[in-house]
Amino acid sequence: MPSFELLPGAADSPVLLHVPHSARVIPGDVREGILLDDAALGRELDHITDAHTDGIAERAAELAGVRPWRFVNRLSRLVVDPERFPDEREEMLAVGMGAVYTRTTHQDELRAPDTDPEPLVERYFRPYARAMSDAVAQRLAATGRAVVIDVHSYPAKALPYELHGAGPRPPVCLGTDAFHTPPELAGAARSAFAGCGETGLDSPFSGTYVPLEYYGTDARVTALMVEIRRDTYMTEPGGPAGPGLERLARALAALVDAL
Repeated sequence: MPSFELLPGAADSPVLLHVPHSARVIPGDVREGILLDDAALGRELDHITDAHTDGIAERAAELAGVRPWRFVNRLSRLVVDPERFPDEREEMLAVGMGAVYTRTTHQDELRAPDTDPEPLVERYFRPYARAMSDAVAQRLAATGRAVVIDVHSYPAKALPYELHGAGPRPPVCLGTDAFHTPPELAGAARSAFAGCGETGLDSPFSGTYVPLEYYGTDARVTALMVEIRRDTYMTEPGGPAGPGLERLARALAALVDAL
């Protein structure tokens, strides 16, 4: 099984739905470096996985008038987190959750604190980053622009690892970037998700994912992070999806069509 997958959309679509945190799969040799027993690991996956976000993106792609492209991580973020900086720029290193996590959502030991992240970064993180850069390059070549929409979820109650968990936790949080998120993109998202409850900006999570090759330099690449509060569409933690999934997928499809 590949560690990630690019699922094609319409040739003239600039939209790339990015789903980095929906999977629970951990290869056996990577599992050996995780200190938790199977029961504790299962509980951690319940808390850390953005469950069903791949389903939301898939359904939105089916509903959209112009089918978007989808880039989906097929491995758990406990293998590597492709959205972290792989170096000292990453603020989540403060809680042991850089590109390769050493602490859990509840700040227990996940890996030995002296774990060398480089083997996992080389094996999984860098190929993922190159493939995302290539996917953006393909949209730029085909349409002259690329719109990266990150599809995430977050728990109704803050978990101990969150650095900015004290702020508002609206049903839909839109993460923005000063360079890559133009006001019209955030406005289109607010309109699309208006029927899903309150929509907030950059709380409890902020920022967007843009491949480093384009980050801060290429305005043809725009980006928005869509963080969906989990109690609006599923049973927490790690439980089944409910009827809210369809409503959110329709809203995401409306956003895609607006772009």
